[in-house]
Amino acid sequence: MKSRKLLMIPGPIEFESEVMQCMAIPTPSHVSPDFIDCFANSLKLMKDVWQCPSGQPFIIAGTGTLAMDVAAANLIESGDKALVIATGYFGLRYAEILKRYGAQVDILEAEVGDIVPLELIEEQLKSKRYKLLTFTHVDTSTAVLNDAKRIGALGKKYNVLTILDGVCSVAGEEIKQEDWGIDVVLTASQKAIGVPPGLALLVASKNAMQVFDQRTSPVANYYGDWANWLPIMKAYENKQASYFGTPPVNLVIALEKSLQLILKEGLDHRFDRHKRAGKAMRAAIKALGLDLLSKNEHVSANTLSAPLYPSQIDTSAFLKSVNQEGVILAGGLLPQLKNNYFRIGHMGSVNKNDLLATVGAIESALMNNGYSHELGLGTTQILKHF
Repeated sequence: MKSRKLLMIPGPIEFESEVMQCMAIPTPSHVSPDFIDCFANSLKLMKDVWQCPSGQPFIIAGTGTLAMDVAAANLIESGDKALVIATGYFGLRYAEILKRYGAQVDILEAEVGDIVPLELIEEQLKSKRYKLLTFTHVDTSTAVLNDAKRIGALGKKYNVLTILDGVCSVAGEEIKQEDWGIDVVLTASQKAIGVPPGLALLVASKNAMQVFDQRTSPVANYYGDWANWLPIMKAYENKQASYFGTPPVNLVIALEKSLQLILKEGLDHRFDRHKRAGKAMRAAIKALGLDLLSKNEHVSANTLSAPLYPSQIDTSAFLKSVNQEGVILAGGLLPQLKNNYFRIGHMGSVNKNDLLATVGAIESALMNNGYSHELGLGTTQILKHF
């Protein structure tokens, strides 16, 4: 009997054993030749995974929120106008971050479970001159997927810097940063990138770096200032030691391994696998008679799902029952609806057996908590899609 439970939350995820082995090796010096090679290769591999060969990657110790903060701090000066496309909790968080750096922020907020229509985004971009537009590719609070390619195209059309918050999408949802004209794509290590928490990762376009170079005021965040980090990244890219803050050595070694595994799988194959996993999970949930927070298939993420609880079920007892079946799920995150839904992460190394175990645990927990349904309907959908 396994004592360890299956972690199916939207991050941290289940990690590949080869990645976890990197966390257990004796920590080398951050200026040792082997680690310098590892850091240099990690930066190169990031450009491959982000599909941004001319971009500038950054690897910084921190969280996804730090990555959001870093992008805002370096590209916003007091009085700049910014447009935030919000599809949940983290879109609204970005608005608050931008305001801290003096941005004049307008927010286009979608109805819960839906996206902001592209026509409304374009109409707003026509209405005034914005410096920056941010959007969450997949909002972890709602499992809603934005159309990154078309939003990137709007940014190019109206000469607005675009920041894609890809914390819950990079390496799980298709992103072609350079082709789509997106200026910054950021993420955190613990989601589809497949590395334990602790790395803030982003790639900035040439355009974004030029805007940064043209700043007329100091960056109001010492730790996040690209002026401090860019020489470090450039040094490691040139396989030279440099120092601003000690890097989380084992995490960077794990990052190199995970990026290698991602590219070995092949990006197109990986994106397709996530699409199948997302479709399978949504089909399974619907087969059990449950609804989803996302309004339709078109706006549903492939990296996580957000099912609504059936009416008159003890939500805490349900999650506890799933846990007792050996699977850990996440509760709702939106403050106004957190007791109305739960969240299932299915990204990274997730496979058919993980999905079957998860849906099986959900079916059993529903039955144990008085919800009447035919056992096996959900797992059948997983098998149909795989």
